[in-house]
Amino acid sequence: MARGKVQLRRIENPVHRQVTFCKRRAGLLKKAKELSVLCDADIGLIIFSTHGKLYELATKGTMQGLIERYMKSAQGAHGQESEASFTRGSEQQISMMNQEIQLLQKGLGYMFGGGTANMTLDELHLLERHLELWMCQIRTAKNDIMFQEIELLKNKEDVLKATHGFLQGKLDEQSGFYDVPNMFEGIPYPLTIPNEIFQM
Repeated sequence: MARGKVQLRRIENPVHRQVTFCKRRAGLLKKAKELSVLCDADIGLIIFSTHGKLYELATKGTMQGLIERYMKSAQGAHGQESEASFTRGSEQQISMMNQEIQLLQKGLGYMFGGGTANMTLDELHLLERHLELWMCQIRTAKNDIMFQEIELLKNKEDVLKATHGFLQGKLDEQSGFYDVPNMFEGIPYPLTIPNEIFQM
């Protein structure tokens, strides 16, 4: 009797899920061993269960040795790919910079009276875009500098205001020190002092 096709989705019943995991794990480990013996291949297999339990198989040597070998092999492959892509990227960048230098030289020649006879329409459009971009960058840099100067002036203004307030407080304090209250208020003027005081 033929077995029906199993749907590849998570088994909801935890008991059935655990039974399936144990059976399939055993089958996978058995197939890995057979492949290693039949084809003389080095196989490393790592399995973590849903509960975090580790199952591993290293057909030749240790798992650590296989991992180190994998890392060296992967680094070598990535190193060669990255070196080739870096070389391609560098060549493209050099080519683009050479084209931009030629365009700028033509543009400088035009600005200093050389005319546009040796420039194509595409080059003029490209030069125009560059000039617009440079103008935007110059305006942005100019605005940044102006904002920084405004902030510095605001900071100086705050410092001057604080200093002014401090000095005004000191001045008020000193003027209050010399402001003697009128102790003789309510006494008729001219002041008459009794003679007995002078006879003492």
